[in-house]
Amino acid sequence: MIPAEDLQCLKVIALRGGCKGPVFVSSQSIGEMLEISQQTASRRLKGLESQGLITRTIAADGQHVTINASGEEELQKEYQDYCRIFSERNKGYILNGMVVSGIGEGKYYMSLEPYRQQFKTHLGFEPYPGTLNIRLSSSSRPVRKKIDALDWIRIKGFSTDGRTFGDAKCLPCRIGTIPCGIVMPGRTHYPEDIIEVIAAVALRRKLGVEDTDTVTVEVGQ
Repeated sequence: MIPAEDLQCLKVIALRGGCKGPVFVSSQSIGEMLEISQQTASRRLKGLESQGLITRTIAADGQHVTINASGEEELQKEYQDYCRIFSERNKGYILNGMVVSGIGEGKYYMSLEPYRQQFKTHLGFEPYPGTLNIRLSSSSRPVRKKIDALDWIRIKGFSTDGRTFGDAKCLPCRIGTIPCGIVMPGRTHYPEDIIEVIAAVALRRKLGVEDTDTVTVEVGQ
């Protein structure tokens, strides 16, 4: 594995077309791209050459540089690492927080049959009538914003007995080995530091948790 600073230098050469054939560069231009001195850039180029990652032809005012097969291989390794990091298939999020008491709305809404049937269809379980309310830690609140960009499942609203119930959305998750779902009502101004989690079981009882106990919710893993 080559040093990180050499890999960065190799990358800027590739960005100038060095994988396709000889490109003209100077120590000054490389230095400007890497925000290092001309002397340091010169040492980096010599280092890449000594490692067999590039081929150089020196000219009066600079040099023609080509990235060799071994240099391309190093760049491919770096590319594959980033693919693994950002791959949607492997992407997962961890939310940590503290159990808090709700105001009992979750129990009521989870008892409504049109909602219950949709949750069963989309999440694979019929929800226990109630939600586990979690106040997210400060470190998990930025993660909470990231999951907003995921593909949430729409739970359609309905009307019954002259009353209209709005849309909601849910996102599959788990707590430990328990399949769960994060539920969010369609109304705006929902607190960003609170999530409501449903499952087929009474989560407080199953997990043995009370208010102020901490739990971890995993999304997309």
